[in-house]
Amino acid sequence: MAEKTLNDLFLDTLKDIYFAEKQVLKALPKMARAAQSEEGKQAFLTHRDQTEGQIERLQQVFELIGKPARGKTCEAIQGIIAEAEEIMDEFKGTVALDAGLISSAQAVEHYEIARYGTLKSWAKQLGLTEAAELFDATLQEELETDQLLTKLGESSANPKGSKKAA
Repeated sequence: MAEKTLNDLFLDTLKDIYFAEKQVLKALPKMARAAQSEEGKQAFLTHRDQTEGQIERLQQVFELIGKPARGKTCEAIQGIIAEAEEIMDEFKGTVALDAGLISSAQAVEHYEIARYGTLKSWAKQLGLTEAAELFDATLQEELETDQLLTKLGESSANPKGSKKAA
């Protein structure tokens, strides 16, 4: 069996995040429909649009390395999305729903931040400067989205969620 290198790990992780982003793209409209506040709905729809651009960047990276854009099942994102679906079911119609949705979205963001930070570092190590720049652009968007979700949670969803329904 041939020894695996950083190149192999890079491609494996690229396939993982490609799969993950496609799953997130499917989940965001559901989360937007479930959100009770207009701010929450809009945040999920905005992130859906961003995710489409992030998938395009990933496709560019596949092109740069001469590989087909193909995903590999990402158990982590499937678990995070399954938890989000549980929250949507268990907290539907409650004052805590939006806080739960934001929490789920931030779990997605933190996973993506970890992946894109790693891929950016590996791309630099492998001399893939253009790929590193593409990963950095996505990483900055993910960090901004995480901050937006924190503000949304702290300013409205969390306070609303801590009150008893009238």
